[in-house]
Order: sequence, then structure tokens, then C-alpha cells
Amino acid sequence: MPIANDCAECHVGGNYANTPNTCAGCHTPNFNQSQNPNHVALGLPNDCAMCHTTAPDWQPASFPIHNQFYPLNGAHATIANQCAECHNGNYNNTPNTCYACHTADFNGTTNPNHQQAGFSQNCATCHSETAWVPSTFDHDAQYFPIYSGTHDGEWDACVDCHTNPNNYAIFTCTTCHANPETNNDHNGVNGYQYNSPACLACHPTGEGDGFNHNTIWPLTGGHQTADCVDCHANGYQGTPTDCAACHTTDYNASANPDHEVLMLPTDCASCHTTAPGWAPATFAIHNQYYPLVGAHTTIANQCAECHNGNYNNTPNTCSGCHLPDYNATTNPDHETAQFPTTCQDCHSQTAWAPATFDHNTVWPLTGAHIPIANQCAECHVGGNYNNTPTTCQGCHQPDYNTSTNPNHGTLAIPTNCELCHTTAPDWQPATFPLHDQYYVLAGAHIAIANQCAECHNGNYNNTPNTCVGCHQPDYNGATNPNHAAAQFPTTCQDCHSQTAWTPATFDHNTVWPLTGAHIPIANQCTECHVGGNYNNTPTTCQGCHQPDYNTSTNPNHGTLAIPTNCELCHTTAPDWQPATFPIHDQYYVLAGAHIAIANQCAECHNGNYNNTPNTCVGCHQPDYNGATNPNHAAAQFPTTCQDCHSQSAWTPATFDHNTIWPITGAHIPIANQCMECHIGGNYNNTPNTCVGCHQPDYNGSTNPNHTALAIPTDCALCHTTDPDWNPATFPIHNQYWPLNGAHATIANQCAECHNGNYNNTPTTCVGCHQADYNGATNPNHQQAGFPTTCQNCHTESAWTPSTWDHDNLYFPIYSGRHEGEWNTCVECHTTAGNFAQFSCIDCHEHDDQNQVDDDHQGVSGYQYNSAACYSCHPDGSD
Repeated sequence: MPIANDCAECHVGGNYANTPNTCAGCHTPNFNQSQNPNHVALGLPNDCAMCHTTAPDWQPASFPIHNQFYPLNGAHATIANQCAECHNGNYNNTPNTCYACHTADFNGTTNPNHQQAGFSQNCATCHSETAWVPSTFDHDAQYFPIYSGTHDGEWDACVDCHTNPNNYAIFTCTTCHANPETNNDHNGVNGYQYNSPACLACHPTGEGDGFNHNTIWPLTGGHQTADCVDCHANGYQGTPTDCAACHTTDYNASANPDHEVLMLPTDCASCHTTAPGWAPATFAIHNQYYPLVGAHTTIANQCAECHNGNYNNTPNTCSGCHLPDYNATTNPDHETAQFPTTCQDCHSQTAWAPATFDHNTVWPLTGAHIPIANQCAECHVGGNYNNTPTTCQGCHQPDYNTSTNPNHGTLAIPTNCELCHTTAPDWQPATFPLHDQYYVLAGAHIAIANQCAECHNGNYNNTPNTCVGCHQPDYNGATNPNHAAAQFPTTCQDCHSQTAWTPATFDHNTVWPLTGAHIPIANQCTECHVGGNYNNTPTTCQGCHQPDYNTSTNPNHGTLAIPTNCELCHTTAPDWQPATFPIHDQYYVLAGAHIAIANQCAECHNGNYNNTPNTCVGCHQPDYNGATNPNHAAAQFPTTCQDCHSQSAWTPATFDHNTIWPITGAHIPIANQCMECHIGGNYNNTPNTCVGCHQPDYNGSTNPNHTALAIPTDCALCHTTDPDWNPATFPIHNQYWPLNGAHATIANQCAECHNGNYNNTPTTCVGCHQADYNGATNPNHQQAGFPTTCQNCHTESAWTPSTWDHDNLYFPIYSGRHEGEWNTCVECHTTAGNFAQFSCIDCHEHDDQNQVDDDHQGVSGYQYNSAACYSCHPDGSD
């Protein structure tokens, strides 16, 4: 019971009232500081007696509530008290999955080899906690029926089928199903092969009813002679069923015709069957390349008639195939007549005759030409079909020369008659598309471009070519304003366009410049001059745009009390964009990094200028959430970003470190040298205990050697953050040497006992008090041969009074007749340095021998000497 007599350990300050009678009452600091395991983090009960006894260092300990954290069942229950089996001395982060503890068991399996077989790492799918074997493994459902069906009872060990015990992915069927019996059983089975993968492919359940390939995909033509591996090269799962999946190489390598060049469909079955060599083949989509009609349809399946075995570069024009027919014609001789080789102009695909001759294909007969369509000599003079003119002028030059209204020759009108005329009789109606070469028709003139009489009145000679020449009456009749009265110039084009009299052009900039969005409405005067009133039109933005101000929503100008002088923020650009906001600081001050994006409004507003956050975190919550060094969310940092950051940049940042971990003492000079504690700039998982950073100081300590003395690593127990670890206390001194009595009064005056050296400090009284022993004179301990076990006589409270039981051990001097009759030891012990010698006849009434002799008259054996006195009076009484 090391502290049984050290009452203050439990009754702090000598207070014996309300002393806790539960473990936690005294040991909550131990509970809170526990690390292996961390009792607080695990939420362990603070009923210490549940797991601990009063044995030192809390060992041994039990854990009866283990099942609340991880149930111990089966084989685990048998090692419930063998904690090291699972924890290895570390009770933090012990795995709670089978595989995490039993990885070595999983990796070391050989029968079967779990790794090679790709078994699941979820041990519980096959094993229980009772033992590894027997295990549950649904071989029948997951792989192949061996406990049911034909194979039930037909095997004894896994190696019967899995002949390679290191790889259970390999299996054999042919070990049991030998030849020639197996071959004989498969006579006539298309695609049969004598190998184990083929066996499984046809007999996936192990039954002997085989596999009818035709129920999945019929084998016909060239497929009947193919080996299974030809199609199932990558196994039998997911084998494609479309031709192109297997025959793309054939498609790509085709040359006659080249399927890729022609971009033929990859749907092989549209032309081919499964017959070997891809022949015979059809070509149902021939019409997509060249339509077969008429006489061609009768030879649609006689491909050689046109292709002659070569399907590349087959002509797709009539003459490409029929040029010999063209050359052999006699009635008429096409070559001599130089007929075009575009056979389809006259002939159809049905037959050469009858043939048509559409004159319109050479020269259309329209208008006045129709009545003479059959009077060929009218145009083909003398029956000469060569060099017949194909232009209007070729026949009608005389008509051109005699024209008078207008005179074509005088005006140098071009001789290509069709420019203005059609073949309608009498040259009527006529157009004049080159009017702009004589007088440009624009604006409202375009609308009457075909109403020639509007300007010409049937006379096309000497028509005026100035505005006023036609519009003098309009000038004279103008009233708003009155042009004649105002003596406006008759150069109408100065203000008006050909489009309409109104709006008129007017150099508005001389009165009020038109810019931006005003430019498109420069000619829409009533937009600003409402009702045509040009008096008192406002000259301020607000004067016209107060309704825009009032109805603004993003932002609501009225709600925000934004000034009504629109030009403060806006120009005349359309839709009020772009806009500035020079008074932003009146609403939210832009400083630091915000200044750089002052004109990038979308960075903060995202197009919505209402309810934009005015706090840092309102915009920067993603930055807060994404912070990793340190992790702000995990550390529960406040979202008042401005506490640490400025608007200039996230870094450098200020940080009231004291809110997380106070910086005091020697930490103060390095308060801004973060790397001293946050090594490598990592602010996550920085230790928050002294030893977390100062373990090297602990390990390197020499005075005293902390490791050798097994001093706790709770540095704060003795040290503050003052530099050089000084001053330091040692509140656990009593665990090494209890300080009681007078020692307690110098408990903080370490140098009194240690003199600056805390190694090998004596643990005995005389070790420190040898000088006191040697210097003792009353009595002289050395001369008296007193033992050096000071505690025999003295207490730690003071040297005196000392516990030296002179009365019981030697002679009563503190009681009886001698009490109060002496002052110093030398009154009786007259021989200096030898307290074994004493005198009774040198003090008080005994120093008068005559008197003593008289007092002893008649006493037999009486002698006047000290030894005789003591012999008769051993307790000093009469």
C-alpha cells in the first residue's frame, strides 16, 4: 500500500470531508488522458472498477463490455482474455473485419489457393467464427454442380477435378471422361471438341443431355464445319451473333467490290448467306447505288451482263455501257449529227424506240415561239439545223434597231433581249432590271419598280432624274414643317431617303448626340418625341427612363435606393449593358483581391444582384469546405473567415492560435514560425500534447534521465511552456521519494537536496544529512557510535524533539525523580564522546558523599560510585 500513510494523496489539502469514494472521483484525469485505448474517443464508461482493480498501472485489466464494441463469438470467445492475440498491445484502430486480421490466413491458403482462385475477401461468406472448417461454399450455384446432379458422389477430393492445387481456375473433365468413349458418344455433334472448356460450354450443369447449338444460333453453311474456338476464341460468354462481329476483317479486306470504299452496310446477311466463299450473293440495295428500271429490271440478277465480273468502276451513265449502240446508229446518224451522248435525253430505259426529242432540252419553245413550233423553217432557214442562232438578238436585231420608246440604240441598252423581254408577243410585258444603271431604285421606289407608269406615264424618254423633279408637289404641300415657308432646300435627299418621307434624317447630334441603343431608333423620332411633339423632350436619362428604373428587378434600384442619375453606372449601350457600379463601396467595400475582380461582376453575383451574400462565407463556403491544410470543417473552425483571412489573399492568414491551442512561454517567440510545429506545412493531425512534439527532448533528457526513471510523458505534469523547461515542478515526487514534514516545506526548493544534480540523489536520511550527523554534539553521534539510520530517532518534521526512548531503554530522565533535574546530557555523561559512561555522583544532591553515605547507613554492599547507584536504583527511584 504505497500511499496508505500518505493521506494527502486522496484527502487533498487535509480535507477528509466529501472525499470521493468512486474510482472516477479521483482518476478522471487518468481516464481523460488515456491513449491506449483512448477512453473518451471510444465513449467507454467511467466506471473504472468495471475493467480495473487497484493494481498499479491499471494492470491487469479486463474488458467485460467487449461485445458492445465487437462481439466475441465462436473461436474468438476462447481467446476473449488473450487481448494481445488481436490487439498486439495497440487498442486503437484494431480492424473489425475478418480479412483485415486474417490476411495472412487468406494469402496462405493452398487448398484451395484463395488468391489465385480470386475468392472474395469477405471471409464470412464461407467461414464462421467457430473454425475455418467446415466452411460453407456454394460450389453448385456459383460454379458447377458437384453436390447434386450427375456429379454428386462421383468425386472424393478437389484435386479430382482441379489437378493444379495452386490454381482452381483450371479444371479438367477429360480425366474422368476418357476416350474413345467420349468421342464415340459425340458422333455427329457439330463443333464437338475433346477438351475441358468445350465440355463445360455444352454441359454447364454437368448433365449429359448436351447442347443444341441451333436453339441459340443455327449452324448452317460454312458454320457447320467450323471449330468452336473459331467463334468462341474468348470463351463462350458474350459471343456475338451478328455477322460483322466476326467477319469485319473479311469486310475490310473485300476488293471486288471494295465494301469500305462503297460504304456498303456491315449487315452481311442483307447480301450473303452462310454458304462458303460468300457466294452466291445478292445485292438488294442496288437501287441505292444505281436504280434498275425498265429493261434493266429483266437482267437484275444477271450481274455479269453489266459488271463482267468486275464490280469496281462499273459505268453509271447510259453511254458508259451503250456507246457502241450510239456509234452504230444510222437513222439518224448520231455521230454525224453530233448528238449528245446523254442518251436519256431522247431514249428511256424501256427500249430505244420509240424515242422522243424534247426541243426544250436544246432550246425551249415558249410565248410567240409556240405557234410556230412545227414551222421549223421559220428558225432553221432552208432546213439547216446547223448554226441556228440560240440568242434573241440572232433573230431579232432588226426589232432592236427600230425601237423608239425608248430608243434602244440611243440609250445603249444591251442587245441581250431576254434581259428585259420574254417570248411573249409584242415584247410585252417587259422588265428593266438594269434600271439602276440609269437611275437607282431604292426604298419606296423599289415597291413601284414594276409600275413604270408611276414615273414615266408611258413616256420613257427624258424622265426627270432628281427628287424634286418628281416630288415638287410634295415639297410644296409639306406643313409639318412647312418646307416652302421655311425655305428648306429642294435637295430632298439631305433629310429624306427613298424609303419614305418619314422618318427623315436629321443631324440630331447638333442638339443631342445619339449613341448606343439610341442609334437604332435614330429615325424613330416618336420613341422620344411622343405624339410627334418635339418641344420639351427631356435631356436626362431619368427623364425618359424613370419607368425602367422603377421596374428594375436585378437589382431592384428603388429598394436599394440607387441614385436616379443613370449615367453614373450606365452608358447608352443596349439593355443597359455593360454597366459599372462605381458606388459599390457604399453597399459593400471592395478591398484587396476583390479590387482585382471589381469589374467581373459575375464572379460574385452570378447574374443575380439580389440577395448576394455580404459575408465572406456566403461566397466562400466551398473554399471553407475544401480546405485541407488545415481541414477547417473537421477542425470546426468558425465560418467567420475574416477572423483569420484578409480580402487580399487567403495567405498569409492570421489565426488566434489560442482558440485552439494557447501559445505561451517559449512558444511565443515561434508563434509566427508555423513550420516549427506544423512540419512541412501540414496543419492536420498536429499533436496537441507536449510529448507529441517533445518526445526527443524527453528521450534526450539527462538531468534527470526521464526514460531511466520512467517519468510520465505528460510533460505538463511538471513543466510549463517557459523556455529551457525551467522552472519545473515535480508533483509526483512522492512516487519516487515522499516529501513529508520539514521536507514538505522545501518541496519547491529543489536545490536544497539536489544541488542541481537530479541523478543519484540519495534516498536515505544520512545520504543528505551526513554533515548533520557528523556535526551533532549533544550528543556527539559519531563518538557515541549512533547508527546512521536517522529515522530511528528523528522524524522528518524536525531534528527535535527526537524519538529517543531514554526512559525505557536506559534510565528515566523524562519521568520519575529525575524529571526536570537536568539540562544537558553532560550533566550525567561527563565523559565526552562516550555516552556509555555516566555519573550519578556529580550532580544535585548526590555529589556530597557524606550525605549519601549517611543515607545508606545499614545498606549492605553500599558503595559510593555511579555503577553501584545504577545497580540499586535502575529506575532512579528510592
